[in-house]
This record gives sequence, structure tokens and C-alpha cells, in this order.
Amino acid sequence: MMTTRLLCGMTLAIAVATGPRLSAQVQTEVPPVVPGAKPVAVEHIKIHGTALVGNLEGDAVDRDAIVFLPPSYAKEKTRRYPVVYALHGYSIGAEQWSGEIHVPQTIEGAFAEGASEMIVVLPDSKTVHNGSMYSSSVTTGDFERFVSHDVVTYVDAHYRTIPDRQSRGLVGHSMGGYGATRIGMKHPDVFGSLYIMSPCCLAPRQGGPANAELEKTLEAVKTPADSASLPFFARAQLASAAAWSPDPKNPPLYLDLPTKDGVPQPEVLAKWTANAPLAFADQYVANLRQYRAIAMDVGDKDGLRVDAGKLHDVFDKYGLENSFEVYPGTHTSAVAVRFQNHVMKFFSQSLCFKASCR
Repeated sequence: MMTTRLLCGMTLAIAVATGPRLSAQVQTEVPPVVPGAKPVAVEHIKIHGTALVGNLEGDAVDRDAIVFLPPSYAKEKTRRYPVVYALHGYSIGAEQWSGEIHVPQTIEGAFAEGASEMIVVLPDSKTVHNGSMYSSSVTTGDFERFVSHDVVTYVDAHYRTIPDRQSRGLVGHSMGGYGATRIGMKHPDVFGSLYIMSPCCLAPRQGGPANAELEKTLEAVKTPADSASLPFFARAQLASAAAWSPDPKNPPLYLDLPTKDGVPQPEVLAKWTANAPLAFADQYVANLRQYRAIAMDVGDKDGLRVDAGKLHDVFDKYGLENSFEVYPGTHTSAVAVRFQNHVMKFFSQSLCFKASCR
């Protein structure tokens, strides 16, 4: 696979610093409807998260998910299909994510334009503070295992899948791109192809909240209702702390912030660094070599493009086959077009569609 090298300026240490524009569902470019596209079936289901049981935040253990079944699924009763798991970003859930990537239209369009039929699953990982970071924490629950085990196990048990890693794809955007990176690096035994869209949170965090007022605001949060009223960046700080610096002995939020009384807390920042893919990627090179294909893209007007380029550099440094594209667009503007014309095509070419992939 050809590797495209594109260098960009600017960087952000953490994606949530992109600010309020991501705090609600955004409008994205909608690709034109493909004439003759056949409808897919849409199922709204609940998946029990064994990995989430006992989380200290009280986040839901039975999680929403949306399943898109290809046009032939109802008629071809013995046919089995690969599955693509698509992870949403921070501050939105599966339902809002489905609106941003305009499914089922974009899935139907991809099939109509030649992509092989597959099942697509959108699991929900919204939490008290608006996002799990797809990480493992006693505070939020182990969302990394929820995606890599609970969701996959449920889908394999309830749908006609090809239950093989080579027939499973993982993709995510923004926080979901971070999740695809993190989970992808750690679980090549579960997934066979990986697509990373505009990933957030790749670099180690430098410093804590931007000012004393923000720190005071965060320390005043005592209930989920308090969190719900916070501005985007403050709430994202709590989500990150709940995921990366949980503290079961620090109620009521059960987390440690990277700054206390105006002073950075090195031990907390060290935990955040330990969860940054650019800090731990070198440990998982052997895992990444097991993937059939790896792709990553990011908009040229997205502040996250430099860190995405750095992750691509890591892949290249170790001789990992990967594609990397910087396309015209912002953080969110082209995600629906990319999903139809690039993500679905990528998995159509990289997943195994045979009943036996050995």
C-alpha cells in the first residue's frame, strides 16, 4: 500500500481543546444520494457491558448501539458478513454520530458504488462527562474491553457474522479515532483492519487547566447535573480525568485533576502521558504488524493534523504499511463523504469476506 507523506503546521496536545464547536452534533457535507441504492435494515439494540459493571460514575451498563444490516441480509439466510465497528467522538453518542456520517444513506451509497456488503455497528460510549475516551477506568468502566469484547461477542452471537479477526474492521473519528488507535494497538487478536479518522488525544498532555477560574469551576462540580452545565473544555477535562486518572478514594467524582490549588500534579500528568498513543505506540509495533491494512486521514484545516502526522511517522519509522491522507476540510466537515467514499471502500478491500479466512 502506498504511503502519502503530507506535512502540516500547528498542533494541539489534546483534541478536546478544539472547543465548543464539537459540543453538539455538527452539520457535515452530505454526499449525493446514489441512484438505485438499495436500503439497509437499521436495528436499535442494547448491549450489556460486563466490562462496565460497578463503574463508580454510575454510567449505564446496558448501552445503546445501532446495527446496519446490508440489503441482502434478510434474503440470503445462510450468508455471513464481515463487521465494521465505528466509534463516535466526544460529546456525541451513537445516535448523533449516525447523523454526522449520514447513515444509512452513506452505507447504502457505498454498497451501490461497489463496496462489498458488510454489517456496520455503532456502539455508544457517552458517559456522565460526555465521553469514555474508550479507556479502562474503575470510574467510567472498562470501555476498551466493552468495545473489544462485549460488543463484538454480542454481535457475533446475534447476527450472521464471520467471527474472525480478519473479518472485523475498527474505525473511529476524533475521540473515536483515539479509541480506534488505542484499541487497535492492543487488540489485533480481535480486529484485522484499522481506519483512524482525525484522531484526538495522541500527544502527552502538557500542564493542567488553562486558568485558576477553570480550576475553581472544576473543583465545584459535585454532581452529574453540575457537569452537564459546564462549558465544553471544562467538561472534557473531567472526562479525561475520569478515564486516565481515576481515583476510587476521591468521591464524589472519583478522579484526580492535573492541577490542584494552581499547581500541576506531576503524578497525574504522568498517568495522562501513559494513555497517549504517541507515548506508548512503540510498545505495540508487533501488534500493528498483524493488521491486514491500516489507514488514517485528517482535514487540512483540522488542528489535529500535526499529531496525526506524527503517528503516521511512527508507523513509517517501523516500516508498517499504512496510508495517510490530509484532505481539504475541517475536523468534521467531510466525515460523511469520507465514510462513504473512503472508509467503506477501505474495508471492502481489506476485510476477509469468505466464510473461512484461514
